[in-house]
Amino acid sequence: MSIDTKLVGNTVIINMSGRFDFNVQRDFKNAYDPQLSNPNVSAIEINLAGVDYLDSSALGMLLMLRERANSAGKNLKLCKPGSGVSQILGIANFSKLFTIE
Repeated sequence: MSIDTKLVGNTVIINMSGRFDFNVQRDFKNAYDPQLSNPNVSAIEINLAGVDYLDSSALGMLLMLRERANSAGKNLKLCKPGSGVSQILGIANFSKLFTIE
């Protein structure tokens, strides 16, 4: 799994590729955690275009981020999921909890 962040205006884009599972929990948290306290950041986008697999622990990590982003007053968006990832997000009803583009 590769995770990198990029600041575009007041939005942080977290680009992910590979398998999104329990093994990347620390790296994922290290990518988003500093953004939650950054006053120059008002939105976080998780770019899932390169993610080819995600499991239930990844869904849990996204839910945790959602709670923390809401508490910090940051908008959160999931972007560009591939067909397999999109199907999993759909089964989990994440479209009711997240903006997915």
